[in-house]
Formats: sequence, C-alpha cells, structure tokens
Amino acid sequence: MNHIDELLKSLYVMASMVEARDPYTGGHLWRVAQYSRLLAEQHGLPDTDVARIALGGFLHDLGKVGVPDAILNKPDRLTDEEYAVIKTHPEVGSRVLSEHPLAGLARAAVLSHHETPDGRGYPHRLPGEDIPVDARIVGICDAFDAMTSNRPYRRGMPAARALAIIAENLGTQFDADLGRLFLKLGYAGRLDLIVGHTEPGIPIQECPMCGPTIVVRRRHKSGDHVYCRNCGGEAAVERDGDSIRIAPTGRKGSFADLQPEADMDLIDALVRETVRHLNDRASSPRRGLARWFNWGAATARA
Repeated sequence: MNHIDELLKSLYVMASMVEARDPYTGGHLWRVAQYSRLLAEQHGLPDTDVARIALGGFLHDLGKVGVPDAILNKPDRLTDEEYAVIKTHPEVGSRVLSEHPLAGLARAAVLSHHETPDGRGYPHRLPGEDIPVDARIVGICDAFDAMTSNRPYRRGMPAARALAIIAENLGTQFDADLGRLFLKLGYAGRLDLIVGHTEPGIPIQECPMCGPTIVVRRRHKSGDHVYCRNCGGEAAVERDGDSIRIAPTGRKGSFADLQPEADMDLIDALVRETVRHLNDRASSPRRGLARWFNWGAATARA
C-alpha cells in the first residue's frame, strides 16, 4: 500500500470511529457511500468524480465527533436546542478535515450535504445550483438512508415510502434532476441489496431488546460473539454458506467487548475500490490516483 492509499485509509478510519459511537448507525456510512456511487454513475459522471463522491458519502458525518454522546444517542426526539447542536456537524467536519492532504476531495460533501435547493438548509442556506453536485448527491442518499434505517425513537420506514417522500419534495428538499435519477434506481430495485446492510451480502442483525443494532463482519465465523452496542447484549454468530444469523446468549459484553472499533477489512476493501474507480483510460491507475491526490491537496489549500 503506497502513501496515497494510506492517506485514503486514514480518512475511512476517522469516519468509521465517529460512526462507531452511535449504536444505531452501523453501516450508515457504507450505505450512503454505495448509494452515492450508484447515483453519481447514473448521472453519467466520470469515474474519478464517482470515486470522489463515494468518498464524500462515507465521510459526510465526520463532524459528529463534536456532538456530545448524550445528544447523539438520545432515545427520544431532540429538543430545538439539541437539534441546533446537531446542525453544527457539517462545519465541524470541515474543520476536522482541513489539515488533511485529501481534504479537498470530501469537503463539499461534508460541509454542504444538508443544504437544500429551496435555500432553507444548513449551514449556509445555499440555493439550488450553488450547492456542489457532491453535496446534492450525498444529501439525497443520506436522507434516504436516514428514513429507511432505525433510530432509538422510531423504526425505519419501507424503501417505497422513503422514495415517495423524495418524490414529493423534488426541487425543495432534494435536487429535482438527481432526485428523479435516484427514484429510477429505487424503482428498478438497484438499492435493495444496500438497504439494511452493513456491507455486501451482510444485513444488520436484530438485538431482541433494541432492534437492528448488531453488526456482523465478514471475518466473523460461526461461534464468534457479537454485541449490541446499545444494551451490551451478546449473541453468537451462525453462518451457513452465505446465510448469516445470530443467537442471543443471554450474557452481556464486557467493557473491552463493547469498545468502538473500525472494520479494517472493510476499509481496506473500500480503499481498493476507490483506487480501482480512479483508473482512467488515458493512463495507469496510479497516475490517475496521483492526479486526484494533487487536485485534492490543491483544493484543500484554496
């Protein structure tokens, strides 16, 4: 793995550790990145832009590192004051990224994914075309995943209902052209293998007490133990070919068992996927990646 690959890996690890603080968002970053990749491809963007936007999708919530646990993990709806704290996360994320050599590649998605075409979003109330395309794409994908995923205070809605809400809010909350492309993906069933999953082929598992909060990694084998990071409940993994189930043991995980951790196998796969999408037909993959790095570094300094 070369220097640029290591820089990419450091971004994925940072974002993964932030996500690990919230037991109800397991797989959210992976899902938003995958939806963003599909939508960018559907929009006809070149591979280098697709790779950049998928990276932005994975990093978009980086600023939640600055949100207190009491707010981030609150089991009830937020008060106006608490929501105001949540709304600081795009600018916090932009500041966290600011000194990273690849900051420029993800800044638009991190800073502007909650801007909306009607100019009522945050943090800068940007209207329509003033919102970078990266942020318009990630914003749609983030909202869809939020609607279809579970939270402590509500169950996720069916994908069909979430698509209907996007359709009802084209041009106001969601970019109209990109939103219609996303609906096309949804109606064609191309989102189905991402909804409710934490990586390809692995659905998030149900804790009997808390709902779908238990993440099984590809490395887990039958008999391995996994944990709900909300209540601490332990379960044993049961694998039969491609089928994955869990069986609660009735025990609680120790402090060490419940510590947040980044899935390094998944992160290594994401780095390889990102590099693969940077291969343009005019040059070698590494040269394309180097140009991408130089662009990101220059943008970060701007």
